[in-house]
Amino acid sequence: MKKALITGITGQDGSYLAELLLSKGYEVHGIIRRSSVFNTARIDHLYRDPHDPEARLFLHYGDLSDGTGLRRILEKVEPDEVYNLAAQSHVK
Repeated sequence: MKKALITGITGQDGSYLAELLLSKGYEVHGIIRRSSVFNTARIDHLYRDPHDPEARLFLHYGDLSDGTGLRRILEKVEPDEVYNLAAQSHVK
């Protein structure tokens, strides 16, 4: 099974990409920021308890400005593909 890592998975594009990759049989890992209020509503319908044997979507806390943390996630996940869709959102 191919593994993909998506930054910005809770955003519009990231959630659509996660859904597409899951439909193609991928194991999908997403990075979300711990330090901010994030809305997972766009991916809630895709998420299962990570202890469920059929779970294929996994979320990891991380920050793109933390190189050590990103390296830890990359070493743990060992993705075949990486999609960088993260951005700072300042829309009010």
